[in-house]
Amino acid sequence: MSGDRFIEVPYRMLPGETLDALLEAFVTRQGYDTTDTGEGMRGWVAELKRQLERSELIIAHDLRTESTEVMTLAQWRAFGRDLADDEEG
Repeated sequence: MSGDRFIEVPYRMLPGETLDALLEAFVTRQGYDTTDTGEGMRGWVAELKRQLERSELIIAHDLRTESTEVMTLAQWRAFGRDLADDEEG
């Protein structure tokens, strides 16, 4: 993965509202059933914060597109491989 394009953003550096918005977007994008937790979206956001604390999720910022995404480690690794393939071609 291109080291000059992506940076990992420590979740603790983000304001609470920004972190919550990123996590809510992740829940929506992943298609989670927000009724599963009994607390709706708030329950998923709390669970994802615990996953961030355990380093199971990362927040990555793309300097080229100026977008920030929450990703699982598997998504991050796959994204890196896909990006490397695109840049080689």
